[in-house]
Amino acid sequence: MFIAMNRFQVKKGAEQAFETIWATRESWLGNMPGFVEFHLLRGPEADDHTLYSTHTTWTDKAAFEAWTKSEEFRRAHARADNRTGESLYLGHPRFEGFEVIQSERKAAAA
Repeated sequence: MFIAMNRFQVKKGAEQAFETIWATRESWLGNMPGFVEFHLLRGPEADDHTLYSTHTTWTDKAAFEAWTKSEEFRRAHARADNRTGESLYLGHPRFEGFEVIQSERKAAAA
């Protein structure tokens, strides 16, 4: 399994705009072979930003890499849909990719 994460430092006051972009976007992830799940995570707040992360799980790194080279990826990332004209972020998103070495799951997990 492979987990792909992007971290976003969203400027204070821009959190709702950021969340709306993700809630209303066209994803196409569900069409991709090897895609397992997606999460948008809200993290801690700092003086000037709120930390967010996107988290996708794939059957393997090859499936994730195929997504990044696909037409669906280009369409999903073609428009940020930020109508304010100003950046919502402090700096650029930071990508982190992880190969899963070990997993544990509760037997009755949903």
